Amino acid sequence: MISSTQNETTIRVRYADTDQMGVVYHSNFVVWFEVGRVELLRQFGFRYRDMEQHDNCHIPVVDLHVRYKLPAYYDDEVIVRTRLKDFRKSLLIFHYEVVRSEDGALLAEGETTHFIVDENFKRRTLPSKYVAAFTGSSAE
Repeated sequence: MISSTQNETTIRVRYADTDQMGVVYHSNFVVWFEVGRVELLRQFGFRYRDMEQHDNCHIPVVDLHVRYKLPAYYDDEVIVRTRLKDFRKSLLIFHYEVVRSEDGALLAEGETTHFIVDENFKRRTLPSKYVAAFTGSSAE
């Protein structure tokens, strides 16, 4: 069973994040997903950097879906809600919601799918300590 852990990361929209129409450029949501994902892993008790450096465990994005609902604007404060939706021995799926702090409006939602690979991009299994963190159990 996957932990119900969810991370909420607050981001202030910078002027540089907006396009000519004054709204947040669509690809910035993908960057915010990454910010939320890294913070969720930290909340689980480890850093993504340590996964790479100490465990030769990398999680490249292999699929990405975003559904845009409403625009975000310069100086809006947004909350990126991130949770681990599913995982298997060599796959992780994260779910995201981006909401505006001021009114709680859902701006976008999405998912990313990640393979678990080594430094040579060869598929590998998720080390047991991460499985334990994701399920809330002890590592065996």
